[in-house]
Order: sequence, then structure tokens, then C-alpha cells
Amino acid sequence: MLVRAFAKINLSLRVLGTRSDGYHELRTVFQSIALHDTLTITRTRDRFAFSCDDPACPADRENLVWRAAHEMWIASNRRGALRGVSVHLAKRIPLQAGLGGGSSDAAAAIRAFGQMWTVPIADQRRIGAALGADVPYFFDGGTALGVGRGDRIERLADRKPSWVVLVLPAFGISTQQAFAWWDLDRPTPSKRANDLEPSVARRHPEIAKLVRRLKTAGAADAAMTGSGSTVFGLFSRQKTALDAASGFFRTGHRAIVTRTIGRRSYLRQLAAN
Repeated sequence: MLVRAFAKINLSLRVLGTRSDGYHELRTVFQSIALHDTLTITRTRDRFAFSCDDPACPADRENLVWRAAHEMWIASNRRGALRGVSVHLAKRIPLQAGLGGGSSDAAAAIRAFGQMWTVPIADQRRIGAALGADVPYFFDGGTALGVGRGDRIERLADRKPSWVVLVLPAFGISTQQAFAWWDLDRPTPSKRANDLEPSVARRHPEIAKLVRRLKTAGAADAAMTGSGSTVFGLFSRQKTALDAASGFFRTGHRAIVTRTIGRRSYLRQLAAN
């Protein structure tokens, strides 16, 4: 079984404060994009095994795919050690990039095991929410509002399709880092699309430079996505997006050109797996 796990960008991200549970109160608009990982799930007679083609990706029980498999095994009322399947992850969504790769991989694994082991969708969503705040979004995709920790999802009308240029700095940023920096700085709310961006850019000035370059290249909107380090630009024309990406290539930056995908297309592609 082949299962796609699509990336996301945050069209906006507001940090409203710190919650009593230690998390941050958020208001964010998610948007799914065509960039995706692929999970190959194979039935076996052996204990569960997980592998990934990216050596930087953890391949042990800390990986969200492994944890998703374990929780789904329990939810399906199976006994004994987790067994009967292996998973290989072809990683195309960069790590620590603010693109939701780990959460999307977890949601994809939950859907696949839910189908294989007949686990009700309500239980799948419960398990997803327990694994990570972003995971619930990936059950629906498209354009959506996330509130609370970002885990309470409200569907929005899909925005007009856009071409997306993702520019990836040489460094990654963990979610914990980005929010810790926000806690230290408590930046004044501004018109920026992402409230985490000023604190991250203060430690990594390249972020602000890349956002400016995208806007100069013709992006209708440009910002850091999630907790970074990826910045994105939205373009109405493919050629303009490709030209912008070429400019980044020439200066030694890694850039990816992709596109937004609406909810109907997102769900159709998931169903085709």
C-alpha cells in the first residue's frame, strides 16, 4: 500500500499567549501543498519495522509513524507485540522546516492502519490529536483554521490556487526553539503573517532577507511558515514562480516549486492510495 503525506504551509499564524497547560494559544490558517512524502506499507509475518531514506529522520520508537502504528494496534484490540507490517518512508518534506512533515506522516499512517485494521474514524482522529497538535489538520487538508493549540480545526473555503516557492535555509528550527524564543521576546503584534517570524529572524537574519527577496521576485505574499525555517512565496503564474526559484538556485539556496491543493483534490488523492 502506498500512502501520500502532503505538506502544509501556514498562511498566517497568530500567537495569542501561553495556556495554563504550557502550550501556546494559536490562531492559524493552514494550506495544503502538493509536496509530499510517501509511505510504503507492506504486510509481513514479522515484528513491526520502520525505515526511512533520509538518515536525519529518526527510525526508532520516537518517530511519529512508529508511535501511530503502536496506538492503532492497541485501538484495533490486537494483542501482543506490534507485528504484521513494515513501513518505509520516502522523505521529501524537509525536517524542522515548518512544513508539517512529521504530523502529516503520522496522519497518513493512521489512515492506512485504520483501513487495514478496521479502526473507526473517531478513534483515528483521537489518536492523531494525542500525537501532535498539527495532526488533526491532515485528515482534511485544504484551507482551514486551527485554534487552541492549532488542533481544533474549522474548514474554510479553499483559497484561489497558487504556485508556491519554498526556500529552505541550511539550518532547521525545532518547534520548541521557536516558541521559546517567542516567550523570551514577547514581540509586539504586527501585520506580519507569522508572529513567530520576528523572534526567529532575530536569531537567523537570513529569514527576513529571504522573505524580502520573494516579495521582490513577485510573490503576492511571503512569510516564514510555522516555526520555520522554510519561507514561502505565493505566485499566480508558474513561470514567475520558476523564475523566482531560479534566482535562489543561482545564489546557492535550496528552493522547491510546488502548488497549493484544495480540499476536494486533497481528499481525492488520499482516497486513491
